[in-house]
Amino acid sequence: MVKMRLFRMGDKKTPIYRVVVVDSRKAATGEYIDCVGHYNPHTTPATLTIDNAKAQEWLAKGVQPTETVKSLLVRAGAIEQSSKLSPSKTKGKKSK
Repeated sequence: MVKMRLFRMGDKKTPIYRVVVVDSRKAATGEYIDCVGHYNPHTTPATLTIDNAKAQEWLAKGVQPTETVKSLLVRAGAIEQSSKLSPSKTKGKKSK
C-alpha cells in the first residue's frame, strides 16, 4: 500500500519534515517515491509548502494520507475537510 506521510529531517530537537509518497513497508526515513511538500513547525507561524496539484494527483491514484498529513493537506487547501468524524485510533477503557 502506498501512503503519504512525513519524512523527518533536520537536527536534534529541531526537526523539519517533508511530505512524501512512500510504500508503507519502507522505513520511516527510507527511500520515497515523490516529495509533495515541506513542513517546518519551528517557525512562527509554522511554514507549510504543499504542491496542491501533485498532492491531488497522488490522492486520485489512491494514496492514503496519514492523519497528520491529512490535517496539513486540509490546512494547505489541497483537500476539503470531511464533515464526518474519523474513527478514533485509540481504544476506550474496559468496563469491569
